[in-house]
Amino acid sequence: MSVLNPTGHLPPPILRRGTLAPLLLLLLVSAAPCLAQQASYQQLRMRMVKEAIVDAGVKNPRVVRSMQETKRHEFVASRHQNQAYFDMALPIGESQTISSPFIVAYMTEALDPQPTDKVLEIGTGSGYQAAILSPLVKSVYSIEIVESLGKQAARTLDRLGYKNIHTRIGDGYKGWEEAAPFDKIIVTCSPENIPQPLADQLREGGRMIIPTGERYQQTLFLLKKENGKIVSEALRPTLFVPMTGTAEKSRLIKPNPLRPQAANGNMEKPGETRAFIAGWYYQRQVQRITDPDAPQGRHIARFQNETAGRASHMLQGLAIDGRRISQVELEAWVRVDNVVRGRSNDEVSMLAISFYDEQRRDLSTAWIGPFRGTTDWLRLGKTVRVPFEAREAILRIGLFGSTGRLDVDDIRLTPQRR
Repeated sequence: MSVLNPTGHLPPPILRRGTLAPLLLLLLVSAAPCLAQQASYQQLRMRMVKEAIVDAGVKNPRVVRSMQETKRHEFVASRHQNQAYFDMALPIGESQTISSPFIVAYMTEALDPQPTDKVLEIGTGSGYQAAILSPLVKSVYSIEIVESLGKQAARTLDRLGYKNIHTRIGDGYKGWEEAAPFDKIIVTCSPENIPQPLADQLREGGRMIIPTGERYQQTLFLLKKENGKIVSEALRPTLFVPMTGTAEKSRLIKPNPLRPQAANGNMEKPGETRAFIAGWYYQRQVQRITDPDAPQGRHIARFQNETAGRASHMLQGLAIDGRRISQVELEAWVRVDNVVRGRSNDEVSMLAISFYDEQRRDLSTAWIGPFRGTTDWLRLGKTVRVPFEAREAILRIGLFGSTGRLDVDDIRLTPQRR
């Protein structure tokens, strides 16, 4: 599942602990009577679907309807249910997360689910993606990787009455040979390369959607089987939790948590597709443009938003070991044009870094900003303490619901050892 898309598919930005992100609504009152609480969940779910899914470009009406009707709060622990309808990933235990609603909807739409489809879904424990697929297809075969989470997901799906979902626990990259071939395959955890058994088990003319690549530099690919061969199309940068165990340990390229840095911080590297900036994911209303006045190189990232509250940002994940890294220097060149706060104090433009422990629980967030008004290029920086428990971090940059234009270049992260 997508890593803290706190995600996605890491999350949309949580600007500080205990506050609401730009797409979020209201915290639920846990003591409310059951019926009132269910009504609140329904209202939050409908608002989430409009702002985080429909407004973000998902158009398939069947997918939208399934997102509206599927009770995401049933697939997270009770302590996280008040966050279930935020557009963010949430920890579900065993270092795994439930994917953010947007990335679930986006991947489901890309799969083009049909009522006659038999779909193989490979996840890491929540059962939420399988539940979204259930009303859209004939049958879903869901492989969960972690035993304890797989058992919980099976119980949840059974309790909620999903009759056309078949579950098992095991190595998802080996697929489900007895049930093959599949019309569609959706993989919500990230291998380094496309597993051959999954390619073999895809029916001729079928589709597979899968995130592949380095641990923190992944691309979501749509694969089609044509004349027995796999044809791939890059969709967008993304960040997903890897498969646990052997598959993760056997990666050829691994991140160095003792040398955390911003990938493509100068925006000079082109993306897999022209619509996105390489190295950054969860991109909203941002472009890589050529600028003769760029402080470093020839390209910058430009964020523009005209509607208060609408998302405009991008994120990047990285490994960091707080046992060895005591602090980091966070820097960037920033230029703003008529930037105005959004609908609340949470909807402000900034550069932020969030830290997470080995279970992907939120530890702290530090930021530079807010950016307001109109200024020429400024070099901004801040020394940030790294929590001892930190094992991962998310960089966040953008308007985050404020309006105007923000230009950014040469984002740098310089670590200092303990």
